Amino acid sequence: MTDTVFTRSGGWIPWVVREDGELRLVLGAGADANHEPRTFTFPIGAAHLPVIRESLARHLLLWSALVPLCDAAGTRGDLDQDAAVALLDPILLSAPVEVDALFRRIRWDRSRLVAHGADTDLLERGQVYEAMRTATERPDERQAQEYQADRRRAERGMVLGPLDAQILRYTGQYVHGATIPRRMPDAVDPALLPRVLRVIATAERASAGMRIGLDPRRGRRATDRRDWDRMAAVVDAAVRRAYPELVDDAVRTVSFLLCSEAADRSRDAPTDDDGEAADGRRDDDGEAADGSAGKAALSFTDDRGDGQQWSAGGPRTASAAFWEFVADRSAADNEVFTVEDEERGEGIQLHFYADSIARITTVRPGEGESDPQYRVEYSLVDGIAGYRDLVRAFVRGGCAALDQHGPWTSDVAEFERTRRRRDARA
Repeated sequence: MTDTVFTRSGGWIPWVVREDGELRLVLGAGADANHEPRTFTFPIGAAHLPVIRESLARHLLLWSALVPLCDAAGTRGDLDQDAAVALLDPILLSAPVEVDALFRRIRWDRSRLVAHGADTDLLERGQVYEAMRTATERPDERQAQEYQADRRRAERGMVLGPLDAQILRYTGQYVHGATIPRRMPDAVDPALLPRVLRVIATAERASAGMRIGLDPRRGRRATDRRDWDRMAAVVDAAVRRAYPELVDDAVRTVSFLLCSEAADRSRDAPTDDDGEAADGRRDDDGEAADGSAGKAALSFTDDRGDGQQWSAGGPRTASAAFWEFVADRSAADNEVFTVEDEERGEGIQLHFYADSIARITTVRPGEGESDPQYRVEYSLVDGIAGYRDLVRAFVRGGCAALDQHGPWTSDVAEFERTRRRRDARA
């Protein structure tokens, strides 16, 4: 039979039970193979119970020292009960100076103590017993997370100043730098909020008018990495110039915030607004909206043989329809896409894996048993923006409209040498 003898109200602090007449300490720590919490118990003496009951500081210190033993047990192992019992007297019954000495020799869970209000300055100086004078039963996990984040920064040689810390709290990235940033003014010290907002305003002025487009080669919501890097560099430079005292983490979180917001605006915009003009869209006379002849019908294909037809007069521009086709199908093993105007006998083939393109023009159509003859010319492409320009130009004016986007060559060997030289410089 098991009876609870003593428990505290805060979190997972170990509790005392009486089992078949024996006092035992129970604590939950770690997880099993199914990610369920594990519970460990071991015997304690009658002299230990009143100390656990009366001294929150010693109770928490014992817990901190026991956690590494639970971690060592893993998902299936047993608690080393001899090691656990050996901690009882030194922590619960020894003088404070001896407790401090013990904690300089053993492993212990610092974050548990910080979460329960330990004085972090005293902890850092090795005065663990004195540090627990401010302890509370109720834990503050956020406090422990921030403390661990500061320790990780210290390992990188970085110490946050007051403004650095408030900027990171404003973006919600104080604890985890990989968290998607957002604006959280309520998390900032009101006295420092105006200074934080001035930093953000500096970044906004520097990046005004910049945008981060989508990159359908990587899916429907993927962003253009070049646009992102370009905007981040502009913001970083402006903030560092205006606030040279800020540490890297603070500057980086500002650029991450501005870039994330710009990327979200592109993701939320209609596809036709993603850098597209009204290419291929015809007015009542059959002319393209920009005054050029445009295309009446086009076919899109990918490297797997899937295809799609587009016709003028529909709800989507040709370019928007094509890039949606790419976003739905592009993958590591599907990186060649074609836009073809069968009526005019011309098309373009986009090679995403090589940042290159081929334009294909029918020189002589096939007649009888003779095969058609084609002229194939190649050119390098500068990222997704370059691909968008080429697709837009082809939709509006066919292969002839691509002349200005060259140089073009039909010499495959020479083109491959040029491509390798470019890749070697990258």
